[in-house]
Amino acid sequence: MSMVFKIGALVLTLAYPFIVYWGLQSFNAALLLPLLAIILALRWVAGEQSTDRKVIFASAVGVALIAIIWGIQQGLKFYPVLVNFSMLVIFGSSLYARQTVVEKLARIKEPDLPPEAIAYTRNVTRVWCAFFVLNGTISAGTAIWGSEETWMLYNGFIAYILIGFLMAAEWIVRQRVRRN
Repeated sequence: MSMVFKIGALVLTLAYPFIVYWGLQSFNAALLLPLLAIILALRWVAGEQSTDRKVIFASAVGVALIAIIWGIQQGLKFYPVLVNFSMLVIFGSSLYARQTVVEKLARIKEPDLPPEAIAYTRNVTRVWCAFFVLNGTISAGTAIWGSEETWMLYNGFIAYILIGFLMAAEWIVRQRVRRN
């Protein structure tokens, strides 16, 4: 898989809230469903891990169900909620497995983790689960009660800032934990 293709799929995914916002202002919501299908198909092809594909599949099924029940516009706006829910299920269920998702990622860089590091990765997994609950809840609130502008601002900007903040905070904490 070429790096250009992967970057293109990522950019389309990150731009999704802006594309939906613009599309809902300019077109019938039904015309945006093929666009979402294309974005999901690109992510499916670019996703090399089964975890990526599970999130994509669950999100696509969820969008379809919500679109059938509450309408296409709500289905489109609930995509970020469904991604958060899928990630919560993946990270949360890994807490009951031998290795958490975060531990698996940590072992890529450091295959021989000491017991303290394994405990740390388990706690980081819990923090990410809490984040997915909070982020998904706010995202759902913006989809149900917020204006389209509020939905786009949160899901296309603020949520990404919060993800970056959490990643940076975890990195800082990890450096301190390693020193001690």
